[in-house]
Amino acid sequence: MSDATQFEFKTRLFVSGTITALTGLHIGGNSTEMAIGGADQIVVRDPLTNHPYIPGSSLRGKMRSLFERMRGEMTVKLDKSEKREVTRLEELGPHLASGAKLKSAGPASDSGQASAKLFGVPIDRQPKEGAFIPQRLVVRDAMLLNADLLEEARNTDMPLTEVKTEVAIDRITSQANPRQIERVPAGAAFGFSFVLNLYGKDSEQEYLGWLFECMQLLQDDYLGGHGSRGYGRVQFDVASVTAKTARHYRENLEPEALEVQVPEALRRP
Repeated sequence: MSDATQFEFKTRLFVSGTITALTGLHIGGNSTEMAIGGADQIVVRDPLTNHPYIPGSSLRGKMRSLFERMRGEMTVKLDKSEKREVTRLEELGPHLASGAKLKSAGPASDSGQASAKLFGVPIDRQPKEGAFIPQRLVVRDAMLLNADLLEEARNTDMPLTEVKTEVAIDRITSQANPRQIERVPAGAAFGFSFVLNLYGKDSEQEYLGWLFECMQLLQDDYLGGHGSRGYGRVQFDVASVTAKTARHYRENLEPEALEVQVPEALRRP
Protein backbone atom coordinates (compact mmCIF):
# COMPACT_ATOMS: atom_id res chain seq x y z
CA MET A 1 0.00 0.00 0.00
CA SER A 2 1.37 3.38 -0.88
CA ASP A 3 -1.71 5.62 -0.85
CA ALA A 4 -3.39 7.39 2.06
CA THR A 5 -5.97 4.59 2.52
CA GLN A 6 -3.30 2.44 4.18
CA PHE A 7 -3.95 4.38 7.38
CA GLU A 8 -7.73 4.19 7.16
CA PHE A 9 -9.29 1.90 9.76
CA LYS A 10 -11.54 -0.59 8.01
CA THR A 11 -12.73 -3.18 10.50
CA ARG A 12 -11.67 -5.19 13.51
CA LEU A 13 -12.27 -8.94 13.48
CA PHE A 14 -12.51 -11.01 16.65
CA VAL A 15 -11.78 -14.73 16.46
CA SER A 16 -12.32 -16.58 19.73
CA GLY A 17 -12.82 -20.05 21.12
CA THR A 18 -11.02 -22.72 23.07
CA ILE A 19 -7.53 -24.15 22.84
CA THR A 20 -7.20 -27.51 24.57
CA ALA A 21 -4.02 -29.28 25.62
CA LEU A 22 -4.07 -32.79 24.13
CA THR A 23 -0.76 -33.67 25.80
CA GLY A 24 1.09 -32.16 28.75
CA LEU A 25 1.93 -28.49 28.15
CA HIS A 26 4.99 -26.69 29.49
CA ILE A 27 5.37 -22.95 29.00
CA GLY A 28 8.09 -21.91 31.40
CA GLY A 29 7.63 -19.40 34.18
CA ASN A 30 9.91 -17.60 36.62
CA SER A 31 11.52 -20.13 38.97
CA THR A 32 13.13 -17.64 41.35
CA GLU A 33 10.32 -18.21 43.86
CA MET A 34 10.32 -21.99 43.50
CA ALA A 35 9.51 -23.71 46.74
CA ILE A 36 11.77 -26.39 48.18
CA GLY A 37 10.67 -29.75 46.80
CA GLY A 38 9.10 -28.20 43.71
CA ALA A 39 9.83 -28.90 40.06
CA ASP A 40 13.08 -27.87 38.39
CA GLN A 41 11.16 -26.18 35.59
CA ILE A 42 7.84 -24.60 36.45
CA VAL A 43 5.05 -23.26 34.25
CA VAL A 44 3.98 -19.64 33.95
CA ARG A 45 1.03 -18.72 36.19
CA ASP A 46 -1.34 -15.83 36.61
CA PRO A 47 -0.01 -13.91 39.66
CA LEU A 48 -3.53 -13.21 41.00
CA THR A 49 -5.21 -16.61 40.62
CA ASN A 50 -2.14 -18.85 40.49
CA HIS A 51 -3.74 -20.58 37.49
CA PRO A 52 -1.47 -21.59 34.61
CA TYR A 53 -2.19 -19.75 31.37
CA ILE A 54 -0.85 -19.43 27.82
CA PRO A 55 0.85 -16.06 27.22
CA GLY A 56 -0.21 -14.35 24.01
CA SER A 57 3.46 -13.86 23.19
CA SER A 58 4.00 -17.63 23.17
CA LEU A 59 1.04 -18.26 20.87
CA ARG A 60 1.87 -15.39 18.52
CA GLY A 61 5.58 -16.13 18.34
CA LYS A 62 5.09 -19.81 17.54
CA MET A 63 2.44 -19.15 14.91
CA ARG A 64 4.62 -16.51 13.27
CA SER A 65 7.71 -18.69 13.12
CA LEU A 66 5.76 -21.60 11.61
CA PHE A 67 4.01 -19.34 9.08
CA GLU A 68 7.31 -17.76 8.00
CA ARG A 69 8.99 -21.12 7.60
CA MET A 70 6.13 -22.52 5.54
CA ARG A 71 6.21 -19.52 3.20
CA GLY A 72 9.99 -19.09 3.17
CA GLU A 73 9.59 -15.53 4.41
CA MET A 74 12.21 -14.31 6.87
CA THR A 75 15.08 -11.86 6.96
CA VAL A 76 18.36 -13.74 6.67
CA LYS A 77 21.71 -12.11 7.38
CA LEU A 78 24.77 -13.52 5.68
CA ASP A 79 28.37 -13.29 6.88
CA LYS A 80 30.56 -10.25 6.25
CA SER A 81 31.27 -11.23 2.69
CA GLU A 82 27.66 -10.44 1.85
CA LYS A 83 26.37 -7.05 2.95
CA ARG A 84 22.73 -7.26 2.00
CA GLU A 85 19.99 -9.26 3.66
CA VAL A 86 17.91 -11.91 1.95
CA THR A 87 14.15 -11.83 2.59
CA ARG A 88 13.09 -14.96 0.69
CA LEU A 89 14.58 -18.37 1.41
CA GLU A 90 14.29 -19.27 -2.28
CA GLU A 91 16.88 -16.56 -3.00
CA LEU A 92 19.49 -18.08 -0.67
CA GLY A 93 20.75 -20.71 -3.11
CA PRO A 94 23.03 -18.51 -5.26
CA HIS A 95 24.53 -16.85 -2.16
CA LEU A 96 25.32 -20.17 -0.49
CA ALA A 97 26.69 -21.54 -3.75
CA SER A 98 29.12 -18.60 -3.91
CA GLY A 99 30.43 -19.42 -0.44
CA ALA A 100 28.37 -17.11 1.76
CA LYS A 101 27.60 -18.33 5.28
CA LEU A 102 24.39 -17.89 7.21
CA LYS A 103 24.77 -15.52 10.16
CA SER A 104 21.27 -15.18 11.59
CA ALA A 105 17.61 -15.05 10.63
CA GLY A 106 14.85 -12.81 11.95
CA PRO A 107 11.20 -12.01 11.26
CA ALA A 108 9.99 -11.17 7.76
CA SER A 109 10.35 -7.47 6.95
CA ASP A 110 9.40 -7.34 3.26
CA SER A 111 6.21 -5.28 2.93
CA GLY A 112 4.98 -7.55 0.14
CA GLN A 113 5.08 -10.72 2.23
CA ALA A 114 2.09 -12.20 4.02
CA SER A 115 4.05 -12.72 7.26
CA ALA A 116 4.98 -9.03 7.49
CA LYS A 117 1.43 -7.92 6.63
CA LEU A 118 -0.16 -10.17 9.26
CA PHE A 119 2.32 -9.83 12.12
CA GLY A 120 3.84 -6.43 11.31
CA VAL A 121 7.44 -5.28 11.31
CA PRO A 122 9.37 -4.00 14.36
CA ILE A 123 9.80 -0.25 14.35
CA ASP A 124 13.57 -0.49 13.92
CA ARG A 125 13.11 -2.59 10.79
CA GLN A 126 10.41 -0.55 9.11
CA PRO A 127 11.32 0.54 5.55
CA LYS A 128 13.11 3.89 5.53
CA GLU A 129 11.17 4.87 2.46
CA GLY A 130 7.70 3.89 1.34
CA ALA A 131 4.73 2.50 3.25
CA PHE A 132 4.70 1.90 6.99
CA ILE A 133 3.86 -1.76 7.76
CA PRO A 134 1.47 -1.99 10.73
CA GLN A 135 0.96 -5.08 12.86
CA ARG A 136 -2.55 -6.38 12.33
CA LEU A 137 -2.78 -9.46 14.53
CA VAL A 138 -3.21 -9.08 18.29
CA VAL A 139 -3.07 -12.25 20.38
CA ARG A 140 -4.52 -12.09 23.90
CA ASP A 141 -3.31 -14.20 26.80
CA ALA A 142 -5.33 -17.43 26.91
CA MET A 143 -6.69 -17.96 30.41
CA LEU A 144 -7.61 -21.30 31.98
CA LEU A 145 -11.31 -22.20 31.61
CA ASN A 146 -11.67 -25.46 33.52
CA ALA A 147 -9.80 -24.79 36.75
CA ASP A 148 -12.56 -26.56 38.71
CA LEU A 149 -11.93 -29.80 36.84
CA LEU A 150 -8.19 -29.64 37.49
CA GLU A 151 -8.69 -28.74 41.15
CA GLU A 152 -10.82 -31.84 41.63
CA ALA A 153 -8.26 -34.11 39.97
CA ARG A 154 -6.77 -36.49 42.52
CA ASN A 155 -3.33 -36.96 41.04
CA THR A 156 -2.02 -33.49 40.38
CA ASP A 157 1.35 -32.87 42.04
CA MET A 158 1.28 -29.07 42.20
CA PRO A 159 -1.74 -26.75 42.11
CA LEU A 160 -3.61 -27.67 38.88
CA THR A 161 -0.56 -29.27 37.29
CA GLU A 162 1.46 -32.48 37.15
CA VAL A 163 5.19 -32.96 37.63
CA LYS A 164 6.88 -35.24 35.11
CA THR A 165 10.23 -36.75 36.00
CA GLU A 166 12.65 -37.29 33.15
CA VAL A 167 16.06 -38.93 33.37
CA ALA A 168 19.09 -38.17 31.23
CA ILE A 169 21.68 -40.96 31.11
CA ASP A 170 25.40 -40.18 30.80
CA ARG A 171 26.61 -42.25 27.86
CA ILE A 172 29.99 -43.02 29.48
CA THR A 173 29.27 -43.42 33.18
CA SER A 174 25.59 -44.41 32.87
CA GLN A 175 24.92 -41.95 35.68
CA ALA A 176 21.27 -40.92 35.82
CA ASN A 177 20.49 -37.22 36.00
CA PRO A 178 16.81 -36.83 36.86
CA ARG A 179 14.88 -33.60 36.45
CA GLN A 180 11.32 -32.63 37.25
CA ILE A 181 9.26 -30.66 34.75
CA GLU A 182 5.92 -29.13 35.64
CA ARG A 183 3.21 -29.56 33.00
CA VAL A 184 -0.36 -28.46 32.54
CA PRO A 185 -2.10 -31.83 32.11
CA ALA A 186 -3.88 -32.96 28.97
CA GLY A 187 -7.49 -31.81 29.04
CA ALA A 188 -6.77 -28.31 30.31
CA ALA A 189 -8.79 -25.79 28.26
CA PHE A 190 -7.94 -22.14 27.68
CA GLY A 191 -9.97 -19.36 26.11
CA PHE A 192 -8.14 -17.80 23.18
CA SER A 193 -8.89 -14.47 21.52
CA PHE A 194 -7.34 -13.13 18.33
CA VAL A 195 -7.98 -9.61 17.04
CA LEU A 196 -7.33 -8.69 13.41
CA ASN A 197 -7.11 -4.97 12.65
CA LEU A 198 -7.71 -4.36 8.94
CA TYR A 199 -6.94 -1.16 7.09
CA GLY A 200 -7.64 0.39 3.71
CA LYS A 201 -8.09 -2.28 1.06
CA ASP A 202 -7.24 -5.26 3.30
CA SER A 203 -9.30 -8.33 2.43
CA GLU A 204 -11.12 -9.99 5.35
CA GLN A 205 -11.08 -13.35 3.59
CA GLU A 206 -7.36 -13.18 2.86
CA TYR A 207 -6.28 -12.23 6.39
CA LEU A 208 -8.63 -14.72 8.05
CA GLY A 209 -7.26 -17.36 5.71
CA TRP A 210 -3.72 -16.58 6.82
CA LEU A 211 -4.75 -16.70 10.49
CA PHE A 212 -6.44 -20.07 10.02
CA GLU A 213 -3.27 -21.32 8.31
CA CYS A 214 -1.25 -20.29 11.36
CA MET A 215 -3.62 -22.09 13.71
CA GLN A 216 -3.53 -25.31 11.70
CA LEU A 217 0.26 -25.18 11.51
CA LEU A 218 0.42 -24.91 15.28
CA GLN A 219 -1.97 -27.81 15.77
CA ASP A 220 0.29 -30.04 13.71
CA ASP A 221 3.38 -28.88 15.60
CA TYR A 222 3.59 -28.14 19.31
CA LEU A 223 3.32 -25.26 21.74
CA GLY A 224 5.77 -24.53 24.54
CA GLY A 225 8.84 -26.53 25.47
CA HIS A 226 9.91 -30.14 24.98
CA GLY A 227 7.65 -30.71 21.97
CA SER A 228 10.00 -33.28 20.49
CA ARG A 229 9.30 -35.43 23.55
CA GLY A 230 5.54 -35.32 23.24
CA TYR A 231 4.67 -32.11 25.06
CA GLY A 232 2.49 -29.31 23.77
CA ARG A 233 0.04 -30.85 21.30
CA VAL A 234 -3.00 -28.57 21.20
CA GLN A 235 -6.39 -28.38 19.47
CA PHE A 236 -8.25 -25.19 18.51
CA ASP A 237 -12.01 -24.95 18.52
CA VAL A 238 -13.22 -21.71 16.90
CA ALA A 239 -16.48 -20.66 18.55
CA SER A 240 -17.14 -17.28 16.92
CA VAL A 241 -15.92 -14.74 14.39
CA THR A 242 -17.33 -11.23 14.84
CA ALA A 243 -16.53 -7.76 13.51
CA LYS A 244 -16.74 -4.11 14.49
CA THR A 245 -16.30 -1.16 12.14
CA ALA A 246 -15.75 2.48 13.00
CA ARG A 247 -19.54 2.90 13.04
CA HIS A 248 -19.85 0.26 15.77
CA TYR A 249 -17.51 2.27 17.98
CA ARG A 250 -19.09 5.64 17.20
CA GLU A 251 -22.62 4.34 17.87
CA ASN A 252 -21.68 1.96 20.70
CA LEU A 253 -23.00 -1.09 18.84
CA GLU A 254 -22.34 -4.74 19.63
CA PRO A 255 -20.04 -6.63 17.22
CA GLU A 256 -21.72 -8.41 14.32
CA ALA A 257 -21.32 -12.14 13.73
CA LEU A 258 -19.64 -12.98 10.44
CA GLU A 259 -20.52 -15.96 8.31
CA VAL A 260 -17.06 -17.42 7.83
CA GLN A 261 -16.09 -20.83 6.55
CA VAL A 262 -13.91 -22.05 9.42
CA PRO A 263 -11.71 -25.02 8.42
CA GLU A 264 -12.99 -28.31 9.79
CA ALA A 265 -9.60 -28.90 11.41
CA LEU A 266 -10.22 -25.93 13.69
CA ARG A 267 -13.45 -27.34 15.08
CA ARG A 268 -13.11 -29.92 17.80
CA PRO A 269 -15.48 -32.89 17.21
